[in-house]
Amino acid sequence: MTELQLFAREFLRDPLHVASLIPSSGPLCRQAAAPLPETGDPVVLDLGAGTGQVTDVIQDRLQGRGRHIAVEFNPRMAAMLAERQPKVEVICDDAHAVVDRLLEEGLRVDLTVSGLPWLVTAPPGGPSIFGGLARLAAPGGAVTQLAHSWFRFFPTAKKVQRNLEATFEEVVVSRTVWANFPPAVVYVARRPRV
Repeated sequence: MTELQLFAREFLRDPLHVASLIPSSGPLCRQAAAPLPETGDPVVLDLGAGTGQVTDVIQDRLQGRGRHIAVEFNPRMAAMLAERQPKVEVICDDAHAVVDRLLEEGLRVDLTVSGLPWLVTAPPGGPSIFGGLARLAAPGGAVTQLAHSWFRFFPTAKKVQRNLEATFEEVVVSRTVWANFPPAVVYVARRPRV
């Protein structure tokens, strides 16, 4: 089965946990990974990594530096990702649970890239994941969240943006990446309020 076929099948099986029918485009992935430090040994957390489009861009930019943790809830996608990127620590688990474990370890993250679906970032009746990501952030660190631009003004999407703005002092929305299907933007959040 090809990567595209797997992605489409898993989206149709579980659209609440798979954010898109097809993988993110290269231009969108590069925009999401743009805040990655160019020097040193950064720690990168890659949430909702899918089959690895953003992961590939991050690995290309890291060039063997630092630590890269990719989290994917879907076991079939996580298996494909682990096979494609053997140097990445691939964790097949719920993103909220992984963030809690990393906080317990005292890890500090230079860049978190989230491709998580909006409902996963702030489940009904549960806390937003952004509070945990803010506590994980290293000084000068950033959190990026991918979002389909057509849906940015829906109530759930507005809630995601409010959660980001309540958690970070700076939240910037990128220009629309028209090369993605569907067109998308990246929220870039810095300076946690915690």
